[in-house]
Amino acid sequence: MKALKKYIEKLSLLSGISGRESFVKEYMKKELTRFCDDVYTDRFGNLIGKIGNGKRKFMLAAHMDEIGLMVKYIDDKGFLKFVKIGGINDQMLLNQKVIVHTEKGDYIGVLGSKPPHKMKAEEKNKLIKAENMFIDVGAKSREDAEKMGIGIGSWITFKSDFDILANNRVTCKAFDDRVGCAILLYLAKELSENKPDCEVYLVGTVQEEVGLKGARTSAFGIYPDMAFAVDVTICGDHPGISMEDAPVEMGKGPVFGIADAAGRGLISHPDVIKLVKKVVSKYEIPVQYEVGDGGTTDATAIQLTKEGIPTGVISVPSRYIHTPVEVIDIEDLKSTAKLLLKIIGEF
Repeated sequence: MKALKKYIEKLSLLSGISGRESFVKEYMKKELTRFCDDVYTDRFGNLIGKIGNGKRKFMLAAHMDEIGLMVKYIDDKGFLKFVKIGGINDQMLLNQKVIVHTEKGDYIGVLGSKPPHKMKAEEKNKLIKAENMFIDVGAKSREDAEKMGIGIGSWITFKSDFDILANNRVTCKAFDDRVGCAILLYLAKELSENKPDCEVYLVGTVQEEVGLKGARTSAFGIYPDMAFAVDVTICGDHPGISMEDAPVEMGKGPVFGIADAAGRGLISHPDVIKLVKKVVSKYEIPVQYEVGDGGTTDATAIQLTKEGIPTGVISVPSRYIHTPVEVIDIEDLKSTAKLLLKIIGEF
């Protein structure tokens, strides 16, 4: 499973906010082409790899997009104002380094705000909102920034490094959901060596972070008999959160989501639950179970396609989701890939 670690490092360092996933897509397409029977991009931009033959269709979806920013205004002095693309806590933004992507190249920028030395007493105790921040790329004027290729709509990602922590844990940006993308590539390799007796569709979806859009369109085109989203989920095993709020621990294996968003998102289909529990029992794979009341995944959009698709979600435990310092355990990544491989085999 060394390939998994290689894939997650490569994928997490690639840039691709919602609607701008081309760098991620190009890399995944190259890898999927090595293993799949057919690889194509649908009209909305989702990347789809098909492998195997049979009467039934099985779909795995992992979103290629990450959270980020987009330029909405350049002031006279060349400072960039922006909007947030995806769910971002304003507190996380301040003093981060970012990469502004243009057709002329990429530029490093820093997120700044009014210096604390010049803040009034009441201002120092308030959270600085994103609308009061700006990005400094070193430009001296609006014209200077425009000569660099920066304009309205230029997209921005967070600058981060892939680092190894203790106990085989790693940190970087965009594990949400390059973790799922890495698993898809690993599964493509494994399935190419032992072809399934069904059609397996490995789908890199676009625009998940802004409304689960790619999952809806890709599922409509494929219309599988069963589907899973492959994503990350929040851990409750660190300060600031409790296990009661998020009963998931890092290092304890993959997470099967029975329901999320308090049922407003996904409620896993009974046939999906039955299949997962069968695999867990047969192969003795440790699995954590989750009923969440917060966010949701591509599975929510997939399940509502056409007449409905039995759908579930399998996740890798992750800390500090939607920041440039997300953390996962490589062993959880491996065991999640193993679980999904067995699920395909028992489908």
